[in-house]
Amino acid sequence: MFANPIIWADYPDLDVIRVEDTYYMVSTTMHMMPGCVILRSYDLIRWETAAYVYDTLDDTPAQCLEDGKQIYGKGMWAASLRHHNDTFYVIFVANDTKRTYLYTAQEITGPWTKRYVEGFYHDCSLFFDDDDRIYLIHGNTEIYLTELSSDLSGPEESGVHRIIVKDKQPHFLGYEGAHFYKINGKYVVFLIHISKASGRRTQACYMADSLEDEFVGGEVFNDDMGYFNSGVAQGGIVDTPVGDWYAMLFQDHGAIGRIPVLVPLHFENGIPVFAKQAPKQILIPSTRPDYTYKPLVGSDSFYYEPGDDGRVRLSDFWQWNHNPNNDLWSVTDKPGVYRIQSGHIRPNLTFAVNTLTQRAMGPVCEAVVTLDGSGLKDGDYAGLCFLIGTYGLIALTRSEGRLYLVMQARSSEDSTIFGNLVDAEPATEYARIPIGETEVKLKAIGNFVDNQDECTFFYLDGAAWKPLGITHKMIYKLDHFMGCRIGLFLYSTVMTGGMADFSNFEYQVRLPDELE
Repeated sequence: MFANPIIWADYPDLDVIRVEDTYYMVSTTMHMMPGCVILRSYDLIRWETAAYVYDTLDDTPAQCLEDGKQIYGKGMWAASLRHHNDTFYVIFVANDTKRTYLYTAQEITGPWTKRYVEGFYHDCSLFFDDDDRIYLIHGNTEIYLTELSSDLSGPEESGVHRIIVKDKQPHFLGYEGAHFYKINGKYVVFLIHISKASGRRTQACYMADSLEDEFVGGEVFNDDMGYFNSGVAQGGIVDTPVGDWYAMLFQDHGAIGRIPVLVPLHFENGIPVFAKQAPKQILIPSTRPDYTYKPLVGSDSFYYEPGDDGRVRLSDFWQWNHNPNNDLWSVTDKPGVYRIQSGHIRPNLTFAVNTLTQRAMGPVCEAVVTLDGSGLKDGDYAGLCFLIGTYGLIALTRSEGRLYLVMQARSSEDSTIFGNLVDAEPATEYARIPIGETEVKLKAIGNFVDNQDECTFFYLDGAAWKPLGITHKMIYKLDHFMGCRIGLFLYSTVMTGGMADFSNFEYQVRLPDELE
């Protein structure tokens, strides 16, 4: 048996399909690059990264963290993944450019071809009908059915465009997160909302016998797994090769983000019936029992060789915060080192370019890295962080020619998801000590048990790890709209031209009783 939720890390807005014996799942990646991650599995429980749909999206100033602009909480949202006539389709909107993107590929690993679809379709779900007509289901509160042209370039002239569902009950969040299917001859749309009656995410389903008929339905699943009234909802459904059905949904888990949960369902007289509760443990037969999965997070020695195209591709578990500046990072200048060079003056960690990140993973995760700060200039900060609006970090900094080790954090008096910390305000410094050596070993620990959401930072002093600063409480907010990330960073506040070398990155996921 395996624990459910199946991945204790930030994979929201899930859509899942099966192609023969292989399951694929897409998730929102917003401002992270490369983006639009697709995972692969043979049992719906264990997953690995199969591909990223794009390296960068449009290279706008905001996507590149230029001119004081940024796309935190924006970027790509809620992609729809489909496989039709031997072609993979991914469609989504980006909430910074206000455009709809369509990517296609013959293989899940690409190459992916990019196109734009005329219009903007919030939380859209792509659907190919039996008569070769193509539709999107999309919207918030008012859910629309829109027919697309055969080349998917935009709405079909004189095609179907109508509201099929409208959320009329009092709500905090109206119906959205559409997933559309035709099963057993019936048209089925799944939606989520947060009604004022429930106060948490719940799953709804509406059905019709034809696309001209009225869609009828309502709530079909309402469960929080006993976890802080945090509803399990929003995602796609998929069947196994033997005909069992599962919904891949997500649940808000504080600062670590929105994490995937499997819920069994079956059909009675063509109507989907969900399990009354999401099981705490789950087991699904694998289509490839002997398969070994690549880890979703991991350690890195930073030894890389360029590919046939002359480019270096980092391990799949890495993503940059926004578009990278490829002139200012390298893993080949000095083998075994991730080197960041400074080319910009930035006010704080939020606007640092080339911050290299991995998802934090519960229940407890720990990252250790060696940092050579001999190339830092006055006003530079380089180190290890938990990146979120309410971030925490440990860093080497140079001031008046001397090196110091500092711990900083950005706090919020508001413990709700509201409030925006994406600004030029500096973090609060909680500790500063002089350092005699230019090379230090740093450690960061994140504890996400029962929404504790705490990060603590350490440095190696001889053979002993010593804490620096405070234990910092991270809060998930809509400013990033993403779970916290472990990151390696450099930013300059006074002058450009500094450099930081990171090596021997070690990542492990630990049980709570192993926390120091």
